Formats: sequence, structure tokens, C-alpha cells
Amino acid sequence: MTRERPSMQDLIGRRRRAGFVGRGGERAAFRANLDLAPEDERHRFLFHVHGNSGVGKTFLVRELEQIARERGALTAYVDESVGSVPEAMAALCRQLAQQGHRLRKLEEALVAHRARRHDAEAEAAALEPGPEGPSPLTMTAVRLGMAGVGTLVPGAGVFAGAVDAGQLADAAARLKARLSARFRNQEDVQLVLSPERVLTPKLLDELAEVTSSVRWLVLFFDTYERTGPFLDGWLHELMTTDRYGALPANVLVVTAGQRPFDTARWGGFADFMTDLPLGPFTDAEARGLLADRGVVAEPVVAEVLRLTRGLPVLVSTLAEARPADPDDVGDPSATAVDRFLKWEPDPVRRSVALACALPRRLDADVFRAVAQCTPDEADALYDWLRGMPFVSERGERVQYHDVVRAPMLRMQRRRSPRGWAQRQEQLAETFGRWRHERQDGLADPWADEEWRELRLAEAYHRLCAGERSALAFVLGGAVRACGWREEEGRRWARMLVEAGADTQAEDVTRWGRDLLHALESRTAEQALTLLLDHAPLDTASRAIAHANRGTLLRVAEAPERALTEYDRALALTPGLTLAHHGRALTRAALRDYEGAVADLDRVLAEDPDNAAHLSSRGDYRRLCGQYDAALRDLDRAVALDPTLRDTWAVRGATHHAMRRYDQALTDLDRALQIDPEFVWGLARRARLHRSLRDRARQLADLDRAVALLPEAPWVRCERGDALAAVGREAEALADYDKALALDPEYASAYASRGALHGRRGRDEEALADLDRALSLTPDYPWALVHRSRARSRQGRYDRALVHAYRAVELDPRGAWALANKIQTDMSVGRLEQARSDLERYVTLGGDTDWACRQLAAVHLLNGRYEEAVAALDTAEVRCAAALSARNWPLARQAATPDVRRALAVSAAEGVSVARPLWTSLARANGRTWVRPVTSAALQNWPELDRDLHRFLTAPHSWPDLADLADALDILRLSPAMDRTRLAPRLARAIEARDAMRARYAE
Repeated sequence: MTRERPSMQDLIGRRRRAGFVGRGGERAAFRANLDLAPEDERHRFLFHVHGNSGVGKTFLVRELEQIARERGALTAYVDESVGSVPEAMAALCRQLAQQGHRLRKLEEALVAHRARRHDAEAEAAALEPGPEGPSPLTMTAVRLGMAGVGTLVPGAGVFAGAVDAGQLADAAARLKARLSARFRNQEDVQLVLSPERVLTPKLLDELAEVTSSVRWLVLFFDTYERTGPFLDGWLHELMTTDRYGALPANVLVVTAGQRPFDTARWGGFADFMTDLPLGPFTDAEARGLLADRGVVAEPVVAEVLRLTRGLPVLVSTLAEARPADPDDVGDPSATAVDRFLKWEPDPVRRSVALACALPRRLDADVFRAVAQCTPDEADALYDWLRGMPFVSERGERVQYHDVVRAPMLRMQRRRSPRGWAQRQEQLAETFGRWRHERQDGLADPWADEEWRELRLAEAYHRLCAGERSALAFVLGGAVRACGWREEEGRRWARMLVEAGADTQAEDVTRWGRDLLHALESRTAEQALTLLLDHAPLDTASRAIAHANRGTLLRVAEAPERALTEYDRALALTPGLTLAHHGRALTRAALRDYEGAVADLDRVLAEDPDNAAHLSSRGDYRRLCGQYDAALRDLDRAVALDPTLRDTWAVRGATHHAMRRYDQALTDLDRALQIDPEFVWGLARRARLHRSLRDRARQLADLDRAVALLPEAPWVRCERGDALAAVGREAEALADYDKALALDPEYASAYASRGALHGRRGRDEEALADLDRALSLTPDYPWALVHRSRARSRQGRYDRALVHAYRAVELDPRGAWALANKIQTDMSVGRLEQARSDLERYVTLGGDTDWACRQLAAVHLLNGRYEEAVAALDTAEVRCAAALSARNWPLARQAATPDVRRALAVSAAEGVSVARPLWTSLARANGRTWVRPVTSAALQNWPELDRDLHRFLTAPHSWPDLADLADALDILRLSPAMDRTRLAPRLARAIEARDAMRARYAE
């Protein structure tokens, strides 16, 4: 069998390792640890290497990695190229896969994480999760923006500072519930909000399988001073708690950074970790390394020791040139880099070493762009450079050690300022050209990692070139980076720090440090505020900064402040699509759907074939009641992208609102064929089944929705409403209680539970829940309607009217809110207002039969008897009209077996003839106003006084008072009635009737 030839990387690594000298104690400790079983009390699970820059931490880590591999261990290496815990996991996946151990489930979860995060950032989180509000595609866009999503917790992440901690915690709870409407299950929600909670258990499951077939798995985390801020807490929980599951005992962790471990976090675990502080080489170690390279002339050795002060990277660099000439030993101004360049005999190599210090990172393409050599020489020179001690691998690229690169940059800048600027400009142009080439065909360049890297490199070199406009250009880029993601903003801030240090530009360094502090210690919103308040931004960048700050405030559920920011952005750049889109979502969050449509009009003018935007505008038009316009948008969206489940569901909801039930069902079925676990679609279809009076299918859809999202409060609440409607009140209360246990701030659940309490006659409990709902959401029409009804039942018509009128003001197109206002107006005798509203009620699609009954009642109460019969020609109305007109024969002819028949017989034939009818009514114990009328008809005066007192002191409506007074007056006119004794009782009823109407007169 032919032996596989070693790769270039293998050969370079071997050459480096062959000359590794020093750190014998550290390497020996690591080797010895690998010889101990995990159960051995002497075994250590964590090694932490720390020391100043240049002491050889990365060299040692790479040597430890090789030692581990020689012992049969799997290894993975993570450095500052990652910007988050999920990115670190992705790096582990890639490297373990290269060694034949794919973490497939974790890889799939990471793909899902990126997809879900992209969905959330592009579309955002739900404003209202239930089927009353916008669709999930629209709702998702309402809350989340391009800012980091997974840090919505008090005091941390991009939202801290935008609102107070208490408000932020409330927003976090609501956001979690609302994301449930967008995604299939809670795992998808957590992949957006707290990806570590989902990904880490999968990582541990995968590692358990991997480590079952190997002796050791060693994980290396380098440049920990940069990665520790987001990795350290996670790593601590991973190793010391069972929050995510069990970490296999044969996993060994090595971290390396400039600072010692945080004793507040790790101090109690000293018995399972080894601290490896690194300092400069001792003279003996340095001399040993030099001797190994053949550098033994004492004057040269002494000069190396003086120049390097024992820093391993510098000792190795100078030893690599194998100097033998001691002529310049006495020059005190010489630096280690000077000596390296002097002692390197090949002028081409010297030139390449200097030129390649200019980029922050190198690959073969960058090398060819910067190295002044022929194409034939390029490969060999790149290989030589990669083998230098001061060059280390960083993912797919290489970079210089800062201790060597910094003096090389300083030397070139001081030697030829113009040449320095020219070379930096050339590099900026090169990276800019590559960026434009990469940008072709990208819908959103910021979503492309390679494009972002090229833009960052271009910005760095523009700063180094010293262009006057460079800082403003780069700070404008920082605005966009902060708006994309918080970790991208940190990368730009670190680049500013490095560019400032490399050019000794204090203002650039200060900007980088201030932005880094704002991003790491506070928020992206604070970083944008810093840029807006102090940066020399051009108009376009300033507008984008306001728009991005608006997005952060929208995410943090501060929509009014967000609107202010979007307005400022559009005042600067009226055509800024980003701001129009963000303002549309914010207006939707505030239920200003017409304003949202206007903004989406501007967005679609720039991108008319965007199916998602068309679907959102169609959704908002649906919510405005503009059904025909909504259908035009939704039809076009379906034609452009028939795979969007949301568009089908919204179109189904629109057909439902237009009472096109067959078409609605077809569209909702189609949405659920695309995604059978689409919970919003199930809820909408359940609503449609309710309209079709198919309660069984309604509850089946809602049971399925609850099974899919058992922890989503809105789903519980929706099913509770359906259960309450079919009389399963105990089960409905259980769903409401569960919803509130999941989200104690969920206003809809309080409102629904309050309405159920009201139907059960528990008005105090009802009002407590409704008041809580309205304290959470003051402009909540449905809750106002039910609070109005509860106040009416209590006889508090003054408050009932306020709530009824406010509900209609908030939802002027809601027939159900107007119906309550009509009933409340009728209850206090505002008959003309009720009649006027009934006409509008019918135009809003209200129940025509109900409207006819109410209109007939209004005409009767107003004495318009012919109009009453015209509105509703029923025996009951004809009888009532005849009685009111005192047409006893007609009333007797039309009478139905109730109180009106008894009145008709009394008036036509006398109360004595009607006595059996009244006796029957007395036994039936009918409506409250009927009881005093019955006592009067039976001429039981003591009982009449008691009944009249009870009725007049209890809550009652004006129509009941009017009916009472009218019935007593009919009895006054009836034969065989003692009119003298009845008269003062009738006067009392008339006085109460007229007083109530006067009290609430408009």
C-alpha cells in the first residue's frame, strides 16, 4: 500500500516542531496528565496558559496540540476568529469532521440556528401572536431586527439601556411567546433567543459518542483575552454544572490568553485545573534555542538576549536567520526586527517579510497582491513565510505575531511615509475591488461572511493610508456593522483599535476603544448613540444610524422612541428603504396599519417583486378592512412565490373576513399542506370552522395547535375561548390559567378569563381580570367591551358608556364593539344614537337579524310603531306596537303567550279575566320588571311595593324602566283595575324612567 504523502501544512508543522525548545516543565505536565486516567485524583481537566504578548502562548498551545495527537487524541482549536458560542461550536464541528468524526446532529442544529436567526432578523418577532393580529410573517418582522437576538435579558446584550430592566424583562417574556407563533416548536424559539440552551446539549451528546471511541478529546481555546468575554461563562457551566448535560470525563480543555483565570468564577475549582503562567525565556532556555539553530557566537547570543529580553517569538525569529556576524553587536538602537532583517541574507525574502506585515491576515491571494515578487517565486516564498516562527495559522489564513508585526509596520511607516501610504492605498483598492466583485448577485451583502471580511480589510487599509475622509468612511461602516450584528460591530471596533495603534493615530484608537466599551459593556444602541453624537458621519450614514437605532428600540418594545428614530432617518434620506421598512413594522406594532401600508408602498416601489413585502402589505390591508386591495397584493405574492405558507394563510383570513368561506378554507388548507405544523394557520382555520359552526373541527385544530406549542400562551388562550363558547367552562378556565402561568403579563388571557367570569355572573372577578388586562394593554378594545358589559350589569352606566365609546374609537370598523355601544346607549335611553349606529353596524358586516331586532326595539321605545313593524314584522313586535298604540283588539290578536298577551287580555277584557295568565307568570318568576307588573295586575299592593323597591334599587336599564312604566300604564287603563291605588306606583316608575334618561342625555 502506497504511503500517503505529507501535506504542505504537515511539513511546515514538522519543521517548526523540530526546533521547539523550552517550556519543558509545561510540556511535561501536559504529557503526564494524559497518562493519568480521568478518575485519578491527580488528573486535571483544565489547563490555562497565560502571559503577556510574545511569550509564546500560541506556540505552546500548538505544541500541546501535537503532543495530544501523538497520544491518539482528537483535537480542535478555536481562536479569535469566532465571535460567539455558536460560531465556536461550528469551528469544533469543522475540525473534528476533518479528523473523521462528524457531529452531524450539531451541524444540523447549527444550520437551523442560522436559518432561524436569519428568519428572525429578516422578518422579526410577533406583535400579536393570536389570529386577531398580523400573520407570523408580518408579525415576525415587527419585533426583531438586524441586531443580535439571543441576548434579550436584563442588563445584557444589545437591548440593555434601550429600556429599563423591568420593561426589558417583560419584553423578553412577551418576545418568547410571540416567537412561538412564527416557529414550529420551542426548540426553534430557543435557537433564536438562547441558542446555547439548544446547541450545547446536542454538542454534549455528540461528544459522548465521539469520546467513546478515542482515549482523549482535547479542546484548545486560544486568544482567550478576546474570546473569554462570551466563552468563559458558557465553558464554566459546561464543565462544572449539569445544566446542559454530562461532559465526558475524557475531554480535556486548554485555554490560553493574556490574563489569569477569573478567580471569582473559577477560584473554587483549583483542584481540577492547572495554571500555566508563561514569562520570557530564561537565559538558559534562550541559549538552548539559539544553540539548536547553530547560533553560538557569544557576541551574537548576547545581542539576541539584549534585543529580545527573552521573548520567545523574537528569540525564534532571530535564531531562524542563524546570524554569525557580530559586527553590529554594540548598536543600542537596533531592534530584534532590525536584526532579523539584517541577518536574512536574501533581499527578496526581506522585502516579502516587510510587505506581508501590512495586511492583518494573509492567504495566497493577499500574498500575491502585496509581495513584490514574480509569479514563479510566489509559491515558494509563501511557503517560506508560513514557516517563520512569527507567522501562525488562523483558520484558512495566516497572520503575523503582534510583537513582530508592530515594529515592522513602524519601520516602514517611518522610513517612507509616502511609500507607506501608497502601499496602503493599493491594498485598500485591492480589497475594495474584490468586495465589489463578491457583491454581484448578493441580495444582502452583509449576510455574506466573505464580503464582510473584505469590507473590514478595505476599511483598515484606508485608515492606515491616512486619507482625510477615511475615519468618516470607516465610522459609517461601523454604523452598518452595529446594525447587522453586535459581534460584527465588535470586529470593527477592534479593527479601529489596531489601525490606531499601527498608525499611532490616537483619535482612531480612541474611537475603537469607546465603541468596544459600548458594545461589550453596554449596548449596540449605546454604540450608535456614540456615533450619532460624536462621529463625523455623512448624511447617508447618519440616516442609517438612526434607522438602526430605531430597529434596536423596536426590538426592545419601545415603539414610540423607535418611530422618532425612523422619522429622523427619513428626514435625512427620504428614500431610505431600511427606515421605511422599519417604520412600517413599528407602525404595525402600534396598530397603525394604514401608516404601515404607506411605508411599505415606498419599500415596494424600490422592490416591486418582493413576495414577502407584498404579503405583509396584504396582511396590513386586511387588518385595515381593505379586503380587495389586500387580495391584489396576496394574489401577486402567491404568484411570485407559491411556497410562502404565510401568504396562503393571510389570503385565507382575508377571504374569511369577506365571508367567502370555501375560498378561505382552500387557502388555509394549502398553507397547512406546505407546513402541517403551522400553528397560526391552524388557529385561523379554527376560526373559520367556528364561522361554519363546526365546533368539532375548530377544537380539533386547536387541540393540534396546543400539542405543537404547549408552552405558547396565545394558543392556550385561543382554545380556552373555543371551549368557553361550547360551555366547557372548567376546561376553558384551565387553559386561561395555564396561559397566565406561562406568561403572567399576557393581557389576552386576563381579558378572556374576565369575560368568562362575567358570563358566569362573577362580575367582581371579571372586573379584576379585565382591569389587569387593560393595565397591561390600555388600548385593548375587546377588554373594554367586556368591562363595559360588566359595568352595565352592575348598573354603572356612566363607566359602561366610557368603555363602550373608547372601544369603538380604538376599533371603528369592529362591528362587535359597535354592537356593545348600541346596547349600552339603549340601556340609558340614547335611542337616536343607537338607531344611527345600527345603520352603520349593518354596513360593517354585523348580524342583520340582531340589527333588525334592535331597530324594532328602538322604534317601539320611541313610539314609532309602524317603523317597528317594518323593521321586524313578528307577532311579538306587532303585539308590542299595538299595546303601545293602545290598540287592544290588535294586541289581543297578535299576542304571544308571555307578559304582552296578559297585558293585551287585561286591557281588552279586564284584569279579572286575565288573572289566570298573571298567576302563571307569578309562578314562573319572570324577568325583573315583570314581577312588579304581575303584582300590580293581581292587585297585591304590599307585594307590588316590595317588588317595585327591589327593582328600582337594583341595577337596571332604561328600556326595562320604560317597559315597566308602559305596562303599569296599560294596567291603569284596564277594566276592573283600582286606578287610585295604582297611580302613585305608576308615577314612581315614570319618575325613575325619566330621571335615568335625563341623567344620560347626550
